[in-house]
Amino acid sequence: MRITEIVKQLLIINIIMFIGTTLSGNMDLVYSFLGLRFPENNSFKFWQIITHMFMHGGSMHILVNMFTLWMFGVQIERVLGSKRFLFFYISCGLGAAIIQLIYLYFIFYTNLEILISSGYDSSQIFEILNQGKYNTAWSSILGDAELLSFMSSFNSLMVGASGAIMGVLVAFGMFFPENKLMLMFFPVPIKAKYFIPGIILLDLISATTGVSIFSPSNTAYVAHLGGALTGFLIMYYWRINQFNSNRWN
Repeated sequence: MRITEIVKQLLIINIIMFIGTTLSGNMDLVYSFLGLRFPENNSFKFWQIITHMFMHGGSMHILVNMFTLWMFGVQIERVLGSKRFLFFYISCGLGAAIIQLIYLYFIFYTNLEILISSGYDSSQIFEILNQGKYNTAWSSILGDAELLSFMSSFNSLMVGASGAIMGVLVAFGMFFPENKLMLMFFPVPIKAKYFIPGIILLDLISATTGVSIFSPSNTAYVAHLGGALTGFLIMYYWRINQFNSNRWN
């Protein structure tokens, strides 16, 4: 299958970023600088909303994402055209990031309000958190599980193209619903119109239960769902408005 131009450029950028990060000598610093941090964290930078899409947390992470991008992105780019595909891909990545951040904000501020109502000053809480510390007394107010969620949301770091690629998968399911797909470890052909909703359902289960089924435990499942939702909404809008591709290519 001949590779299309935008997919090729995306593959090149992701691979260069991964190799550069690996060879940097200080991977944690690069991840903190280019990965998406929680906006209330002092490590947050405005460019991270874009750059995090081109960062990956390990060789398997980038291998799976880039294989999926090549496998499905080429066909979607051929249908949409290069400019529209690039817009779609970036939009899905942004949608994934925004929905993930909304989710983290909800967790963080729910617990922050509890601490404030218990007499703690918000500026002091932020000062402590930005030092990478926490007050052990918070545990008696929030409980161990909620304190962990509170800290994890503030210190969160998101990297990867998975949100954008989930949008591409949704587009594939909408364009090619009868095409049969298989998981590498479950070699049974399943039509895309069942396969892709099944993947989304697994992400939803993991997001709501906290139980990882196929992915690592630190996977941003809400971001996956955000990318899928963004992809569906864009494709649905283009369909009902009979999008004119000549305006893009």
